[in-house]
Order: sequence, then C-alpha cells, then structure tokens
Amino acid sequence: MSRLVLLAFCTALFIAGTAAAKPGDADKGKEIYDKRCTWCHGAEGDGAGAAKDMLNPPPRDFTSGNYKIKTSSFEDMTPNDDDIFRMIRDGMPGTSMPGWSDVLKEQDMWNLVAYVKTFAGFDKPPATQVDFGTRISSSAESIEKGRKLYEDGDRCVECHGKSGKGSASKRLKGDAGERTWPRNLTKPWTFRGSDDPKDIFARISTGIAGTEMPSFADPKSKKKLTVEERWHVANYVASLAKTGRKVDADNTVVKADKLQGDLPNTPDDARWEKSTPTTFYLVPQLIGEERYFKPSNDTITVRALYNDKAIAMLLEWDDRTRSIPGDETAEKLADAPIAEDGVAVQLPVTIPKEMQKPYFGMGDAARPVNIWHWKSGAKDAAESINLLNSRGFKEIEKRDAVAAGLNAKASYSDGTWKVLITRPLTTSSPEKDVQFTEGKFIPVAFAAWDGSNNGEKGSKHTMTTWYWLLLKPASGYKPLVAALMVMGLFAGGLLWWVRRARNPAG
Repeated sequence: MSRLVLLAFCTALFIAGTAAAKPGDADKGKEIYDKRCTWCHGAEGDGAGAAKDMLNPPPRDFTSGNYKIKTSSFEDMTPNDDDIFRMIRDGMPGTSMPGWSDVLKEQDMWNLVAYVKTFAGFDKPPATQVDFGTRISSSAESIEKGRKLYEDGDRCVECHGKSGKGSASKRLKGDAGERTWPRNLTKPWTFRGSDDPKDIFARISTGIAGTEMPSFADPKSKKKLTVEERWHVANYVASLAKTGRKVDADNTVVKADKLQGDLPNTPDDARWEKSTPTTFYLVPQLIGEERYFKPSNDTITVRALYNDKAIAMLLEWDDRTRSIPGDETAEKLADAPIAEDGVAVQLPVTIPKEMQKPYFGMGDAARPVNIWHWKSGAKDAAESINLLNSRGFKEIEKRDAVAAGLNAKASYSDGTWKVLITRPLTTSSPEKDVQFTEGKFIPVAFAAWDGSNNGEKGSKHTMTTWYWLLLKPASGYKPLVAALMVMGLFAGGLLWWVRRARNPAG
C-alpha cells in the first residue's frame, strides 16, 4: 500500500509541474489573437506585424510551421500542444515575446493554441516524440564526457565557442535571411525553452527549426549523438552556467573596496576576483533621435576599487565578436559597416545632495555629466579612451582625457571584453569633473557598443539607467561608525514606539 501511495504522490507532483493539454476553441482563440498578438505576428500569422522591423529575432511566422521549441521529434514539424502552451504562458527569454500568464486565463491560452495551429494547418498531433531514453543524472563524470563530445570535431564549438559564450567563428543566418547569434550557454536565464537539462536535451535532439542549430539525433548527420551522449552534453551545457553574473534587481550599488597600496593596472589582475561584482541589464537606446531596437549585448558586470589617490573600475561584458574595422576576418563576421566595440561610464559632474539626478540620457542643461568612452580600436588604430562633458544629446564638449588623468586598458578573450578605467579621485577642474568622495552614493550609468551588430555606433547602442557607485569607507572609518550609531538610535526609537503602541496604558 505504501508503494502505491508513493507512486500516486509522485504522479501528482509530475502532473502539477506539467501543463496538461486541454481542448481549445480556435474561434475564441482568434478573438484573443486579434487583440493581443497581431502587432507582432500579423493578422495572417506570417510574422509581418507592425513591430516586425523593430524586433530581433523577428516574430514567429506561424504559417511556416517552424517552431523553435518543441518536444516532438526532429522528423515531425508538428509541435505538441504543450509546447505552444508553454511559449504562450512563459514567453521567450531574450526576445520580445512576453509570458501571458498574468494577463490571460489558462483556458484562454489553450484557445490561442488551437487558433495558432490553424495557420500551418496543423490539425493532428505529432506522430513521433523526442526519445528521452533513461535520464543520466549530472555528475563530474557525465560533465567531463559531455565536454569532450561538445568539443570533439568542433561539434558545438564552431558556433557556441569553447567557453560556451557564443564567440563566433562563423556567421549565422535564419531561414528568413536575418542575422542570428548562437546562444550564450553561460547565461541560462536567456534560454528560450528553460535551462533544465531535460529541455536542453530536447533542443540538442530536435535542433531549432528556422536556424542553423541542427538535430544531433539525426542518423544522417556525421555529428550524430546517441541518447546517452546527448544526456552527457546536456549536463555539460547546464554546468556552464555563470549564475554569479545573473542580474539581481535588488542590487543597485557598485561597491568599491578601499585598497592600501597600488590599484590593479590590468583587467586580468587576480585582485579583481576578490572584489564585489554587480551585474546590470543593458537595454536598447530608445530616447535619442537615432533609436536602436536590435541589440546583441544584454548585461554588463562592474567592479570597482580605490585607494587614497585614484579609483579603478572594471567593466566586463560578453561580446560574441571582437570588432576590428579593417580586419578581413572580423569584417566577414560583422554586419556592414563594421564599427569599433565600446563601453562608456556616465557620472554627474556634481554629486547630487538630494535624490534628483541628471537626466540619464547624457545629462541636461542644469545638471551636466562626465562620460568616459572607451573604444576598441581598428586594424590600424589602437584602443582609446575619450572624455566628454554633456548637457544633453546636442551639447557635448570633447575634452583631453590625459589631462584629466583618465586611462584605460582592455583585454578580450573567449567572447568577453574586460575594460579597466582609472582616474584620480579628484582633479584640478571640479567645475567640470566629478570629485569622488568616500561614503557618498554617486549616480552612475553604463553603455556598450557591439560594432559587429547592425553597425552599432554613436547613439545606436545599449545602455542602463542610473544606478549607484559607493566608495566604501575602510573598516573602522568614523562616518561608518556614526551611521551605525544613527541606525541603532533609530531602531531603539522604533522598538519603543512599537511597545507604546501595543500597551498605551504603560
């Protein structure tokens, strides 16, 4: 009896975690589609909605019958209803397709499934499914086997790179001719169909329709993998996750530790690994006149250190290509015209005494900003660091970076840029430069350019909003003690107030 109870319990858990297919009403689904989905996917389901030219990847063309994320076999174009339902419910990370579970009821989503299938004439379930065989649990042994299979004959490396970051060695295109980028496997939160090894196994088995990602279950492929081998590769891919670089919405402060002695003078100095990383989302620049809609860079990780004389900031972001104008190999991988890669730091000239900050789009007339803009260089030009003062997009002053003590050094390896920027804490021009002060929250923002992607240059880039930079006082520093005392007094007062509120008579 106990085994039966256990079996029933496990079955209930499985069902609770799986979308159980329900009959959908295509007519009701059309009403929802016409209201919610036509803006991107088009009235005819062909992906030709009003937003088409502003989205990358482009909206799914349902009439083609190509579904990227499915659990039916690679031989069968027809997806399972559960596959379509999951995409509607959860959305597609890294694309403009949102999850609709907060807006639509479950039955509404099943009705959408029924209607969306009509565009490709899918009226029967798929004949064959992915063969998952016997799942192999992740282990050091399985991961090592997966690594060897991943690298064997450049099976996966030629697109995803040896580090898994998608560092390109070939230019990829979708079936519609659009530029596609290989998935950065170190960022599992961007996976379209989840980062569970079972879902990764399904992607390896089915391939991704409409892209150059092939099926490794296809017996005709020279790179075919057995079921067991696919589990090993799935476990290896899952192990590549760099979860420490995931964006934490609650972490809005770049915390700079104070060092005694010299600061790191290279991006790869081992001391950086002991500093605190903070990662932010990068979003397309949409406020300037030349708006930008199709980015490739999505996050930036920032670290900072300082001493009695200067501050050093390390900016790190994944970029699948090293953009080198004038270099034949780099230009073959790039969208024309190729431009330099770049990154920028934005700071207020004057640290606000209150919460009001400069306009985050390059400052404003009343509150100017400093901009430190690093560029990667070209075949016949070295990297450079530029200093700008800005009062908005149309009032920009170019200044002498060397005179202000602004310096930069960069390194690029395995699909990742690291740029070290240093500057003295104070300068001889306080009316033009931010003067760094311990213990103060200083607004800071960032921008990045991928010169190989859609000609990112000028106002075509990704960016963040304002966040904060804090030069943490050294341990035992008086302001920190004072702050703790104030916090203690506040907490004591709050405790007294709570007690009085509970017992007014006392």
